[in-house]
Amino acid sequence: MDLLQEYSELKKTIDYHMDRYYNQDEPEISDYEYDKLMIRLKEIEKEHPEWVTSDSPSQKIGGTVKREAGVKVTHNVPMLSIEDVFSEDAVCAWIDKVHAMHPDCTFSVETKIDGLSMSLRYVKEADGKLHLQLAETRGDGLIGEDVTANARVVGDVLQVIDLPYDSLELRGEVYMSHEDFEKYNEEQEKLEKKTAANPRNLAAGTLRQLDTSITKKRGLKMFIFNVQDGPDEIMESHGRGMDMLKAAGVPVVYHKICKTKEEVVRAIDEIGRMREELPYDIDGAVVKIDHIAFRQEFPAGSKYSSGHIAYKYPPEEKVIVMDDILVDVGRTGKLTFTGIFHDPETGKPARLCGTSVSRATLHNQDYITQMNVGIGGEYKLFKSGEIIPKLNGCVKAPEHVFEAPKVCPVCGEPLVREDDTADIRCVNPSCAAQLSRTVAYFTSLDCMNIMGLGETLVDALIKEGYIHNYADIYTLKEHRDELIEKGIIGKEKNTDKLLAAIEKSKQNTPDRLLTALGIRNVGKNTAKQIMNYYDNLMALADAGEEELQNIPDIGTTTAKCIYDFFHDEANIELIERLRQSGLNMKMPEKKEISDKLAGKTIVVTGSFDNYSRKDMEELIVSNGGKATGSVSKKTDYLVAGEAAGGIHGRNRLMGNSLLDVIVFGRNAGKKAAAKCKNVELGEMNLDHIYKYADELDKAGVHTDKVSPLLLPKYARHEQR
Repeated sequence: MDLLQEYSELKKTIDYHMDRYYNQDEPEISDYEYDKLMIRLKEIEKEHPEWVTSDSPSQKIGGTVKREAGVKVTHNVPMLSIEDVFSEDAVCAWIDKVHAMHPDCTFSVETKIDGLSMSLRYVKEADGKLHLQLAETRGDGLIGEDVTANARVVGDVLQVIDLPYDSLELRGEVYMSHEDFEKYNEEQEKLEKKTAANPRNLAAGTLRQLDTSITKKRGLKMFIFNVQDGPDEIMESHGRGMDMLKAAGVPVVYHKICKTKEEVVRAIDEIGRMREELPYDIDGAVVKIDHIAFRQEFPAGSKYSSGHIAYKYPPEEKVIVMDDILVDVGRTGKLTFTGIFHDPETGKPARLCGTSVSRATLHNQDYITQMNVGIGGEYKLFKSGEIIPKLNGCVKAPEHVFEAPKVCPVCGEPLVREDDTADIRCVNPSCAAQLSRTVAYFTSLDCMNIMGLGETLVDALIKEGYIHNYADIYTLKEHRDELIEKGIIGKEKNTDKLLAAIEKSKQNTPDRLLTALGIRNVGKNTAKQIMNYYDNLMALADAGEEELQNIPDIGTTTAKCIYDFFHDEANIELIERLRQSGLNMKMPEKKEISDKLAGKTIVVTGSFDNYSRKDMEELIVSNGGKATGSVSKKTDYLVAGEAAGGIHGRNRLMGNSLLDVIVFGRNAGKKAAAKCKNVELGEMNLDHIYKYADELDKAGVHTDKVSPLLLPKYARHEQR
């Protein structure tokens, strides 16, 4: 890879991770890993400044304006980032540069709170005091969103400040304490809901909530770290301004005034030692020029605040002792491994980045073997992005490296390791660990479509002993009176309604049943494709792997999954029970099947006046085509209706420059086509779409009634 290519890839990678952190609140890599990417980017830009453009990650702020909670607001004072440095030598070099121009300059060294930035505007009212008028998030640094309603329920945000000014604008960091974060996750676990990854992400989502009662309940807090705008009295010295605010009751960030670079380094080290004891997360120490008027003489680029640097601490590590390794079976049958450990110095869970940590994911057997993981072993532990605890090397090897069990720890059936992967699975469909998911999937919309039999009711029926596998669904009618008496489904009306839905599902076509069986790599489209080649499900059950591979798009892996499923004794018994229960195993007679669309892959998107998307997809399949749900390089046609969405844009990402777009519905077509203006679609453009719509109208065929059977006739165009 040449340097320019590396630079281009770096920009894309950093942009992706900026979006994950600032906009999605779900970072995938650690701050340390992100910082290394940014350092490399800046090294290349320093070597080749002619490559730098305004869209480079080094030139822009990571966030965008979100609209969950408020309307867009233009900042009075830009809310910029702070340039990071990663060594104390870099800190000293920056201080030397400042002192070369201003020998008497002092510096404020502060904790860098790991939260999200918010500014507060106050205006004097009739009582002579400052009242909160507006709260806004950072957004892209120039435009944020109004979150005033939520800010008013943040306890640390003062509604009134008793200072004799006409107006004042403050900037601070909204955060969540470790205690409130752990309380939230404990409640989520009790409710069996998704937990938050870290306090920063949870704080960001909470501040953008539409419901202020939720924001209030979660207990956000805030430290002020800067005066954005105000009278000279409070804007001359940063440290004095912070002290004045503190005296007025405003919670301000920890700060210490230093004169020399030695004092600054000691203050940074002092904050570093404080990290473990603080009740909230910090991700560095900020060094600011105290005399605010001097700051503009030390610019750091368009995205950074002048006169500031942020020292980033290296990732914190602890040595832990492995006590146990838990093996769980997920709802897909996949085994998961969790290490349980303690800090040998305290005998308690390890304290890392301000939180107690006693377990970490061990991924799979390959990872366990490579990391030499076993009970009694000692390992370095760190938090990726101060979020997810991870092992970072073996310090002392255990007597024995852990090996995964050979049989499922839940049902006792033999486990299977998948070819070419590190995943180990239990493939027993009656395994209690997967039973709920397996049965709920069987009843779902794209499968047997048994309305009313969702996961909650499935769990209740499993708990009461009525369901041990999906074949038991069709024996529930034998327990009707008992079910009504116990009220598991509801009263008589609801119970009979569900039992009727179960009976109705027996008439579904075998491709739905094949989908419902949950065979790996066999979704609804693949099931339809397969059942076009068999008259009934039992014939498919007798098929060999080689025979299955003759079906278009069925490769060796899928063929093996199908063959193995139908040749497993437990599955054979389940299929026979389903057959005896009266489920339809025979495909309907094919009507006027043609090969007009043979070899063509077609995506249907949007809505249509005369056809449902399901109808269109069935017509495509019945005429030899393949209907898929998303555009790929293999897509031949895209059928677009009203509200077709952004699927057109993905053509460009897929490099599919020859993709035809067929637009149904005269008005719908023009609306959908308008979305294609800036998309490279080969020979198709707006004029073509209008032209073919007009030609169809002249021929007496209205475009909102064109059948997918006619797609080849009307959709082919000459190559440019």
